[in-house]
Amino acid sequence: MPTTPLSTDKPIIIRTGQGTLAFLTPNDEGAYDYHPYAVKSSMSIAANLRTAFKEQAYLANRKRKAILLVSSPVLLVPEDEYFGTEEFDVETAFSSVITGHKGDVKMTTNMEELSAVAIFPVNSDLQMVVSDHFAVVETQNVMPLVWKHAYDKYYQSGSKRRLFAYFHDKAVDIFSFEQHRIRFANSFQATHAHDALYYTLFTWKQLGMNVNEDELHIFGTMPHADWLLERYKAYIKNVNINGNGNENLNDNKNQMPFDLTLCE
Repeated sequence: MPTTPLSTDKPIIIRTGQGTLAFLTPNDEGAYDYHPYAVKSSMSIAANLRTAFKEQAYLANRKRKAILLVSSPVLLVPEDEYFGTEEFDVETAFSSVITGHKGDVKMTTNMEELSAVAIFPVNSDLQMVVSDHFAVVETQNVMPLVWKHAYDKYYQSGSKRRLFAYFHDKAVDIFSFEQHRIRFANSFQATHAHDALYYTLFTWKQLGMNVNEDELHIFGTMPHADWLLERYKAYIKNVNINGNGNENLNDNKNQMPFDLTLCE
C-alpha cells in the first residue's frame, strides 16, 4: 500500500506498542520533545489516543502531518516474490503465517537495500483516529527502521559476522544479515531475562556463529540488564551495546524507545 511522502516540515510522531503510547512533538528549536503517555489498560490504544488528543496540551497545536509508528508482527517477503507475483495477495500471505490480526489493515514497507518487503498489521480503529486528526499520515513499523540502521551502520563495515538483538515492547527481535539480505529475523516474547538469554543463544548456535570471533550487538532496553549482560559475556566474547544514548539498558517505561531516535 503506497504512503504519501512527507514534506520537510517536521511531523508529530505517534508510537504505539504493547499497551504503550508515546509522542514526539516538534519544538521551537527544531528538535523533538518526548512525551510518554500513561495508558488506561481498560481502554484500547485507539481510545487512549482519542483521550490524549483531548487532554494533552502538547498535542493541542497539531501539525498537518503525522508518522504513526507501530510495534506489530512483521512478515518478510523476498522482493522478487512480492513484485514478481501478479496481484500479490498481502492479506493471504500475512494471515497464512501470522494469526490473530484479522480485521487489521495490512501495510507494506519496501526495503530495497535488503531486497525484501515487510508486511505488518495496523489496528483499523487506531489508523482511523490518527487520520481524523491529520491530513497526511505515514505509517511505519519499528523493525524496518532498526534493520536499516543495523545494516547501514554495522553490517557493511568489517568482516566479522554479527547477530543483532533489539529489546522492545516486552519482546526481543533477533536478526542477522548475509550477502546484503536478511538471513534470519524472528521476534520472541522476552518479559523474563532467562527467556531472552535462551532465544539469543539458541539462535546463535542455530546460525553456527563462533563464540570467539563473531559479535553480538544489543539495542534497546532489557529486562534485568546487568544479569543478562553478564550471562551473554560468559558465552560470547564480543558483546556490544549500541545506540542507547545514555546506555541505560534497564527496562524503564519512561525511557524513549531506541526506534524513536531513528525517526528524529
